[in-house]
Amino acid sequence: MDEDEALARLIALAGTSAAGASGAPDAALLRAVVEEASELGARRALARLGLADEAARDDVSDLRQLLGAWRDAKKSAWAAVVDWAVRGVLALLVVGLAVKLGLPGLLK
Repeated sequence: MDEDEALARLIALAGTSAAGASGAPDAALLRAVVEEASELGARRALARLGLADEAARDDVSDLRQLLGAWRDAKKSAWAAVVDWAVRGVLALLVVGLAVKLGLPGLLK
């Protein structure tokens, strides 16, 4: 049975149940309608994103690995930039101290 058809039948059943004695469908029926509708909506959303086929799991896994590698590379690049900046500042500090103290042989 098609998912659209199953949802339509559940909704029709809920409507006839609501017209019964109590005036409201029972909780189990409402739960079934909500579950069926959410499942159908999720499948449609995945299909629109192109993730409804069998290869989708591998595609998402590959994208997660790629994103993880990008984050690692970005973190490493920032660490290298900070490392070189600290080294540059320390080198300037050493040169500044050497000039300030007038170390012999520095300025000839």
